[in-house]
Amino acid sequence: MSLHRFPLCCKVLLRPTSFVSSFLNPIRSMSKLTPFLESRRPTESPEFDFSTLSNYKSFNVNHTALNLSISFKASVISGSVEYQLTTLGDRVNEIHLDSSFLDIKNVQINNEKNTSFEVCPRAEPLGSKLIIKNDNTLPKDFQLKIEFATTDKCTALQWLDEKQTSGKKYVFSQLEAIHARSLFPCFDTPSIKSSFTATIESELPVVFSGIATSSNNGTYSFEQKIPIPAYLIGIASGDLVSAEIGPRSTVYTEPYRLEDAKWEFSGDVEKFIETAENIIFDYEWGTYDILINVNSYPYGGMESPNMTFATPTLIAKDKSNIDVIAHELAHSWSGNLVTNCSWNHFWLNEGWTVYLERRIIGAIHGEPTRHFSALIGWSDLENSINAMTNPERFSTLVQNLNDGTDPDVAFSSVPYEKGFNLLFYLENLLGGTEEFDPFIKHYFKKFCRQSLDTFQFLDTLFEYFPQHRKLLEDVDWERWLSKPGMPPKPEFDTSLADQVYQLASKWMDKAKECNSLKQFQKEFNLDDINDFNSNQLVLFLETLVQGDDFNWANFPVASQAILSIYNSKMCESQNAEVIFKTFKFQICSRLTASYKELAKWLGTVGRMKFVRPGYRLLESVDRPLALKTFEELKDTYHPICRTLVKQDLGV
Repeated sequence: MSLHRFPLCCKVLLRPTSFVSSFLNPIRSMSKLTPFLESRRPTESPEFDFSTLSNYKSFNVNHTALNLSISFKASVISGSVEYQLTTLGDRVNEIHLDSSFLDIKNVQINNEKNTSFEVCPRAEPLGSKLIIKNDNTLPKDFQLKIEFATTDKCTALQWLDEKQTSGKKYVFSQLEAIHARSLFPCFDTPSIKSSFTATIESELPVVFSGIATSSNNGTYSFEQKIPIPAYLIGIASGDLVSAEIGPRSTVYTEPYRLEDAKWEFSGDVEKFIETAENIIFDYEWGTYDILINVNSYPYGGMESPNMTFATPTLIAKDKSNIDVIAHELAHSWSGNLVTNCSWNHFWLNEGWTVYLERRIIGAIHGEPTRHFSALIGWSDLENSINAMTNPERFSTLVQNLNDGTDPDVAFSSVPYEKGFNLLFYLENLLGGTEEFDPFIKHYFKKFCRQSLDTFQFLDTLFEYFPQHRKLLEDVDWERWLSKPGMPPKPEFDTSLADQVYQLASKWMDKAKECNSLKQFQKEFNLDDINDFNSNQLVLFLETLVQGDDFNWANFPVASQAILSIYNSKMCESQNAEVIFKTFKFQICSRLTASYKELAKWLGTVGRMKFVRPGYRLLESVDRPLALKTFEELKDTYHPICRTLVKQDLGV
């Protein structure tokens, strides 16, 4: 990735930009780490966030008030944001905020009209710095009000018409990582946290990342008392209805999905919450609600506090995908209460969340299930790194986005799965869950409502386990944190996977011997997989196509036999994970009839987990069809998804 040239008004980026130079002058810790780690320690802690153009180090944000109006006719959100700020340091007379494709209309400091401001030229991909100037030094405590409107280039929102929904217009936000600046001018960094209130006008029901306080004649009010960074703000408005799914949980969705969503989640969410509380500490947010978003929603879920935004692909009508909710719920502690200070340290959000998600699942379904989920994740990590165009840069656990690289470009399974595996490795190294669990509670209490970097985590780890210091010093931290590629593989309990591997191996052996469906039917039947859960079925399909030593395209009869014998579990499945892996098997087997079926299916999902590899699969066998399909469907995808698929296809 080439370095970007920024205008002078973006001088905040003129700090050291290389991974090494940012660690030239180590600060002292309470307890020295290993020589390698000390040589990499950042000059300030938490480490500076280079993905913001704001001068966030100059202020505390005490409270933020959003007053917004949603116009479906104009596809615009307009209104104002009011900040209660405290100045840090002396002689500060400018406020620098992040903005991106915003129409800034007016700025006031302490209600003084015509405050001077300047919107700098765009510094891609970080947007335009908004500079607010004051003739004199800013007061210690003051109010800043900015009136603004989004534009048609907004990357934070997706607007959908009646044909793309169940019959009414719809809008939703997706602000992670640096898209909050496209919704409202802000300190768009996870290092800054603030309490929020929001008043939102809309002709259709509204949900928000907070507790609803009132609803009256199209005006909806919310409050978020716990300080959160801007990227966690979530807004959606559309034809939304709701149903209770637990004592502190409600599901919201379009009317035609309500009964399915209610059935899918009822009873399980509260079980997840109680299990997580036992592992960490009490849930602090009050309510835990879920919005099942429209088809084009690009992620599995987004952990907006009080209102998890979730993909409709979770509705499998057999509860087989609800473990994703365990992940988003775990974010209530890791990410939302304890937050990475910059996207270089994204693994502190996601690695911890995957670790806690699997602890929740293990507590409910048994330890072999946790290990099985980790095996699936290991496979996903290998696939993700193998698909990278620049793995040398983007497969390291601690990233280096200090040259202004878009954090979306670095998004992958690495912070999730490599981060999980580091924590799982440490758990086992330090004596298992009995020894590690008290550290979990200590870590989250110590950094609650704060943002931190990897070195603060490491300092806390070494300080908490002085009796295991030699073990920690012997960890290959360079390989875990800064080397590309796969990490050391832990020892997993493979009891739930062994029967999957055995069945896959048997199919590959018999594919070389059998020449007709009848011959295969003598060796295999539906009972082979009847007791498989959906994750085992996913692993079975993935195992069949892994490796270069067996090419299913050379055994078309065997490929068709698998799909025929297991038809009801594979081809007729309503589980999106199974559907996608079935398509992958068909594409790898060069079953040409599946090409158009995959193209059609890509018009029914918007989740990037399926859309991006789906187009890569289709392109590998029929590039013209992949390009034609994307051209027809591109406007139905979220802007983030659309941009990344373009990169994948080289369009």
